[in-house]
Amino acid sequence: MPAAAPAKPAARLGAKIRLLRRQEGLSQVQLAESLGISPSYLNLIEGNKRPLTAPLLIRLAQQFHLDLKALAPEQDQRLAEDLLEAFGDPLFEPLGLQAQEVRELVQNSPQLARGVFELYRAYQHAQEGLESLSARLSDGQGFDPEATRLPSEEVNDFIQQAMNHFPDLETAAESLWAEGHLNPDALYPGLVAAVEARGLKVRVHRAADGPGLLRRYDPERRLISLSELLPLRSRAFQLAHQLALLDHSALLDALADHPLLRMSSSRALARVALANYFAGAVLMPYERFLQATKAERYDIEILGRRFQASFEQVCHRLTTLRRPGAEGVPFHFLRIDIAGNISKSFSATGIRFARFSGACPRWNAHAAFLTPGLVRTQVSVMPDGRKYFCIARTIQKDTGGYRGQHATQALGLGCDMGHAKELVYADGVRLDQPPVPIGVTCRLCERTDCEQRAFPPLQQALKVEENLRRTSFYARIESGA
Repeated sequence: MPAAAPAKPAARLGAKIRLLRRQEGLSQVQLAESLGISPSYLNLIEGNKRPLTAPLLIRLAQQFHLDLKALAPEQDQRLAEDLLEAFGDPLFEPLGLQAQEVRELVQNSPQLARGVFELYRAYQHAQEGLESLSARLSDGQGFDPEATRLPSEEVNDFIQQAMNHFPDLETAAESLWAEGHLNPDALYPGLVAAVEARGLKVRVHRAADGPGLLRRYDPERRLISLSELLPLRSRAFQLAHQLALLDHSALLDALADHPLLRMSSSRALARVALANYFAGAVLMPYERFLQATKAERYDIEILGRRFQASFEQVCHRLTTLRRPGAEGVPFHFLRIDIAGNISKSFSATGIRFARFSGACPRWNAHAAFLTPGLVRTQVSVMPDGRKYFCIARTIQKDTGGYRGQHATQALGLGCDMGHAKELVYADGVRLDQPPVPIGVTCRLCERTDCEQRAFPPLQQALKVEENLRRTSFYARIESGA
């Protein structure tokens, strides 16, 4: 029987309460009185010597007009891990920082920790900007400082904070099914009829009429044009996406009006991501899809055929099943290209992905390129002891003719080991086998016996022994070895 995952450390919220109180200009006596507790008890809470009960949490949320998510320990954990990766930069190596020091900074001064992380991210962007400026000046071109900032980073943070679940978009998708009397066996014709009911037309254009163009909406002609290269499932997805933009533009704007989306380009990209979410919810209605996932034990191929969706669309939809009281298996998801660049990622399992460096090469998503089109399974363990069951498979964009570029990418989907038996892919896999040790990125991983290590770990200074050669150049050399 596999060992249970280690328990998460208890939340230490005292520093957050103290910070909120000071921001509001309240004394301990004043806040304690409004909460109905003694000042001495509040003092113990702020010193992390007494736990916060559920009723107190609710009263605090009312006092400070807070969403309880603002007090979630998972956010502290993500921030601590982001900071650890930032401090993994060789720039900080002389400081000899320890992981516990970083975690204490997050616990005691979360706003300061966030500021340090944002400062490092700005430094990274500035470095990239200097390189870009140098290249552009050498070519006699101009330079736009905003070009070095990545809207995709802000959108990823926005989606992660929402746990990739947007109830208002789910409701909107359900309304479209009800009002349009959509038929799951003829979804594309039903969506065409829904579009035409709005006074619009749909046509399919030849590939030569718009090379590389998959969908275009002409508001003057009230015409939606779809490429003949799109299979029916993709045409349905694109029509649903366009309906989101037409029918729910105000909702998309309201959702994208978020503090994490600071640039106009980030908000524009978020609108696209949210419209894609709506389209996925239309193709795979929540309740019917959730029932199917459980009945078919998350068999992605069967789900794709039943709901006329691609392998990637099904994987995306599986990560959105977070409705309270009707949840699916919590998954993490990533998409990488053959160079190892992560173009999409989301985590509902607690696993995290590198922000500033390459992903661990031991993840099975990389190995998926060796067996195109086949599902690979992996039982893995992170340095914190948490075990995961993961699958990975390559995908190829099914648009383009003989001369088209058929880009190949790999998708990774994983869950905590406690949910592995709910997946058909775990059948026949020895879940008690020794797991593959994986990490986030080399600088944060303490395993020195990894043959694929590319950089020394943050916690260990590089020690060069010129008379010894081992499988890993960065292996720890024990005395007497």
